[in-house]
Amino acid sequence: MWYLLGNFGEIMEKEKVVLVDLEDRQIGTMEKIEAHAKAVLHRAFSVFVLNANQELLLQQRALDKYHSPGLWTNTCCSHQREGETSLEAGDRRMMEEMGITVPLKELFTFIYKATFDNGLTEHELDHVMVGYGEQDPMVNPDEVAAFKWMSLEAIEKDLIENPKNYTVWFAIIFDRFYKHIKNQKK
Repeated sequence: MWYLLGNFGEIMEKEKVVLVDLEDRQIGTMEKIEAHAKAVLHRAFSVFVLNANQELLLQQRALDKYHSPGLWTNTCCSHQREGETSLEAGDRRMMEEMGITVPLKELFTFIYKATFDNGLTEHELDHVMVGYGEQDPMVNPDEVAAFKWMSLEAIEKDLIENPKNYTVWFAIIFDRFYKHIKNQKK
């Protein structure tokens, strides 16, 4: 078992991810970095927060993140813990990263795989959620370098013109998310 030293010297277990099969059934757990090193399929989530003007709250990942530092991405994303629903995980991580809470609704799931320059691979069954709110975040600087609100149309255009400014998963998820939002308006 791996441990980290937390606040006030308490011992904390390293973060684990929930391993799943193609049907999103849990088949075990694994330490997060090990799962990314071995490219094992695991459960994840991505949160998109929109305001009344249909602008998306984007975050720039902290500059010292172990992968994709300084890149822009959706409002919040992470991994569910064992026994935690996707909505509970989204609420928890929104508060940890962005310092806000908004009611979340799950939209869809899909599987993607992306390899990074550092040898790690995201192989995730991703639960995509949306929330609506107007509040600017109070970001955790260990997780987030900056934030901005941006229209969906401007994001779509910028992803084409400046793809290297965004995380790999965001480009994949955004296309699906934007199509889903457009179809809901019809």
